Amino acid sequence: MTRQTCFGRTLLPHWSAGLAALALLASHAAPVGAQAVNDYPTNARAEYVFACMAANGQTRDMLDRCSCAVDRIAEVLPYRDYVSAETVLRMRQTTGERAGMFRGMAALTETVATLRRAEAEAEIICF
Repeated sequence: MTRQTCFGRTLLPHWSAGLAALALLASHAAPVGAQAVNDYPTNARAEYVFACMAANGQTRDMLDRCSCAVDRIAEVLPYRDYVSAETVLRMRQTTGERAGMFRGMAALTETVATLRRAEAEAEIICF
């Protein structure tokens, strides 16, 4: 009988299959509607941290605080909603008729408000 190790423990082959099945079940045990723990791409997180540090200081402490902030925002707001809110905010900074629609639509205003609430929570927790 062959033996395998897992976390320093010796396991029998049928135990490995059982552990694999449990791991698979645990990975699918999230409640319906729950977002992925890490649905923000690394480059989006890095971009947020770079911008945060540019605004608040280029120190190790700010790196930790800004990283904390983007993690908190990611816990509250799915990446798709984050991108939508950032797009609306950028479009609101432009001028012209097209930018006006980004200022007046209630659904877009709510999207931005959700991002602002997530940022406020992150600021309280991380800064």
